Amino acid sequence: MILYCDTSALVKLYIVEPGSDAVKALGRQAESVAVCRIAWAEYHAALSRRAREVPADTTATELAKRRLADEWPRYLVMEVSQQVVEKAGEFADTFALRGYDAVQLAAAHEAMTEGRSPLVFACFDRRLNKAASVLDTEVPALP
Repeated sequence: MILYCDTSALVKLYIVEPGSDAVKALGRQAESVAVCRIAWAEYHAALSRRAREVPADTTATELAKRRLADEWPRYLVMEVSQQVVEKAGEFADTFALRGYDAVQLAAAHEAMTEGRSPLVFACFDRRLNKAASVLDTEVPALP
């Protein structure tokens, strides 16, 4: 099984918050973990925001950024190709998704069509999960 993590799930691999245990358990079961190239920027933006809003978390967020940098080469990184952005445009129209959410879904769809293993879509956004399930992607019930 390939575990595709959108940024909301990727953060939970490095910062302890509700849902972290579930995503980590899925990661242990997966043959590989896939992410979209844009997750790097989204991840850093999310952690920087957290550090600004909760200064006590600054040390943890900086450590989480370093851990992602160390582990990034192990991920199956889906590129934002012309094919992916065109599919993202279709998904944005069809499912009323925000831009980067549509890109995440298109990258996951690309991983699903390229892969020889089933894909599990880990995400903590209800609308994005609903769209993924319509595309015959397994969407686990995450807290």
